[in-house]
Amino acid sequence: MTTAPIPSAAAVPSDPAAWPAPHVVGARRLTATVEVPGSKSLTNRYLVLAALADGPGLLRGALRSRDTALMSGALRGLGVGLDDVDAGPSGATPDLRIDPGPLRGGIAIDCGLAGTVMRFLPAVAALADGPVRFDGDPGAQIRPMGPILSALRALGVTVRDDGEPGFLPFTVVGHGRVRGGSVDVDASASSQFVSGLLLAAARFDQGLTVRHTGSTLPSLPHIEMTVAVLRTAGVEVDASRPAIWHVAPGPIRARDVRVEPDLSNAAPFLCAAMVVGGTVSVPGWPTSTTQPGALLPEILAAMGADTRLTGDVMSVSGTGAVHGIDLDLHDAGELAPTIAALAALADSPTRLRGIAHLRGHETDRLAALATEITRLGGQAEQTSDGLVITPRPMTGTVVRTYHDHRMATAAALIGLRVPGVLVEDVATTSKTLPDFVGMWERMLG
Repeated sequence: MTTAPIPSAAAVPSDPAAWPAPHVVGARRLTATVEVPGSKSLTNRYLVLAALADGPGLLRGALRSRDTALMSGALRGLGVGLDDVDAGPSGATPDLRIDPGPLRGGIAIDCGLAGTVMRFLPAVAALADGPVRFDGDPGAQIRPMGPILSALRALGVTVRDDGEPGFLPFTVVGHGRVRGGSVDVDASASSQFVSGLLLAAARFDQGLTVRHTGSTLPSLPHIEMTVAVLRTAGVEVDASRPAIWHVAPGPIRARDVRVEPDLSNAAPFLCAAMVVGGTVSVPGWPTSTTQPGALLPEILAAMGADTRLTGDVMSVSGTGAVHGIDLDLHDAGELAPTIAALAALADSPTRLRGIAHLRGHETDRLAALATEITRLGGQAEQTSDGLVITPRPMTGTVVRTYHDHRMATAAALIGLRVPGVLVEDVATTSKTLPDFVGMWERMLG
């Protein structure tokens, strides 16, 4: 099965429900501080580990978005208690209390478009006491699932195909335990296949050794993130050999954890300072992190920004000038839509490399970016593993988002410079930024 076709760059009918992206004119410069909510990647990893832990835990600053709501709903269905706890000041996001319990089957899990739900929870469902059916949005049903399902079968877990093999929908038949041992998996399409196995592995009878067999491994920092959160939960992980990970069997320690801000979600806001001119600051920036978004300041500096970290506040300042770049984004592909939008507004061409795996994300992101930048009048061409973007004068039109949150935020960034940009289905940003429109408009004052 392949991803759904991307429409051509021909003009599309006007959408009366499309969001008019704010356009900044004149000599106005930005001066804004943007509070970015918690990391989706960390929130959903912490939720899985807390659900498998040896006692109740507390999660502070957890992202509240569609993806994390889908994860929470799935874990509740499996028998895990998740309850809001008063966080103190009025308006603060409540903390989450997680009470693990025996995992139960006989349920259906809605994955929506959340890769972390569809790829992290099958191994957890194998520990339940009955069948667990997985399904999701139409866009999720074309995302590859074969590697993790094959890995579970190799470990003795029964997995039934309820549709086309290797894709949603499918059913994992849990028997309360998994033997574990060792397994080979080709994670060339997504590092989530490795993370999904590692997160549950300490609960397997023999633990688990995972060997990646593919020719490439995208988003390695996301696997390093998984290893880091396992270790902080007291799980013994050996990651000393390239593309091989061993998780020892044992308890997962219950903890009180605070989630870092989502650095990739900070990207469009920080980039706005370069497009408009001025300074945008994001507080809570960690000095040390496994988030791929930590690469952003270095990338923006190479494209002409002034970046500085003062305490825990990351500030990006720009003049409105953006320079093209030759950039390997293999380890931080989630930044590609934002950097592509910035590149379309640059003063020289940009080549983005190492991101062929983005063809299997919420949509075929390479095709979608090339199509929409071209629709606006820019020039963007796909390569075997990325994009070449040559700046051209652009004019406003409806920009399609393909149910992809990062396509919507990329369009908003272009709209700062190009008048008349209309963003189709901006509500898709609720996947990771439920109040994106409000945050964007407040940043602009």
